[in-house]
Amino acid sequence: MGLLDGREERPAPDGYRMAFGDDGVAVLAFDRPDKRNALTAGMWEALPGLLQDTGRLPGVRVLLLTGVGPHFSAGADIDDLNEAYSEPARARSYHGMNVAAETALAGCPLPTVAVVHGACVGGGCQLAVACDLRIAADDARFGITPAKLGVVYPAEPTTRLARLVGPARAKYLLYTADLVEAPRAYEFGLVDELVPDADLDSRALVLARTIAGRSPQSIGAAKAVIEAAAGGRDTAMALAGWQHRADDVREGIEAFRAGRPPRFTDPH
Repeated sequence: MGLLDGREERPAPDGYRMAFGDDGVAVLAFDRPDKRNALTAGMWEALPGLLQDTGRLPGVRVLLLTGVGPHFSAGADIDDLNEAYSEPARARSYHGMNVAAETALAGCPLPTVAVVHGACVGGGCQLAVACDLRIAADDARFGITPAKLGVVYPAEPTTRLARLVGPARAKYLLYTADLVEAPRAYEFGLVDELVPDADLDSRALVLARTIAGRSPQSIGAAKAVIEAAAGGRDTAMALAGWQHRADDVREGIEAFRAGRPPRFTDPH
């Protein structure tokens, strides 16, 4: 059973499918399986607004990012790259769309999990890195390949990659532009959990539902502090907006004492 199966699908921009369930989990899928889910300029441009709309929907607590078919994403569409690099102004505009999409995903108020089958390359890997967590099939392949094309990656995704895997491993991935198998990606810290391909979607749903059942206040505070620390910002300021809320902790304590699952407040 796929991640989209049995969920209510909503209209989405070209190149995407979006679906929701009553379990608090939203699924956003790249939908160009005939192109290995290569990302068009329009897809990059549409992503910030799509994420903003999803983050506002009542009842949604976790977002899974995946690809339709056997691959997550092979990266940027080569035809769009050819056009973008036809002149410097177009290249700057294209990079701006890339960075805006990645920044929107990294800043999404929902916990985000990339669910990776098959190829996760280039811009696709850039977006997976921008998610909070990455769970992958044990035969998936990862690569960050601008050096194969002479592309200079923007500073933001390069910095985010280095924070995730460390400077030396970021250099390895960027300098070689080689694809690495899932076990090595796990060793690098690029992946948080490996699962047999046939079990990946079901395991991803278990993980997402577990997160959806936890306190949005606790998760929101943790995400704010971790992101502030990673960006060199004031962690106390990041935490301040979450510290004195009591709704979830009252419910959590009452549920624990009653021996029942907690019914945490909808973050919306």
